[in-house]
Amino acid sequence: MLMTIRLELARDEDFPHGSSQRGYEFVAPLDGEGHIDVETWRSSKSQCRVWRFWQGEADEFGHLRHTRSGAWTFHYDIEGDPDDDEPGFRFESHAFKEGEYVSIREHDGRMRTFKVMVVRPCAPLRVG
Repeated sequence: MLMTIRLELARDEDFPHGSSQRGYEFVAPLDGEGHIDVETWRSSKSQCRVWRFWQGEADEFGHLRHTRSGAWTFHYDIEGDPDDDEPGFRFESHAFKEGEYVSIREHDGRMRTFKVMVVRPCAPLRVG
């Protein structure tokens, strides 16, 4: 089942209280235990989109990508930028459940931690 997952920045040295104004919202197929289901992803890649929101910066849009090594990344639709991918740390084995924490290596190379705030069924995209 395709799910919408919202991640918000957890506490860190720059944001000691975390931030609901900085994070990601993405669509991914999750199995019954909350893991990303690679087989379902293969048949629904076009719907597995990501939105990066960061207060004070332009929103970025892209898609969830599965690499040959088995890792998951957020790939943005930025022309001419070969380093636009943001890999999720151990997304291949992590369960996405509300209240859990995940880490993402951002464009600047910094690893940041995010809290899973929402996991809910996604309405299918309408094309055309």
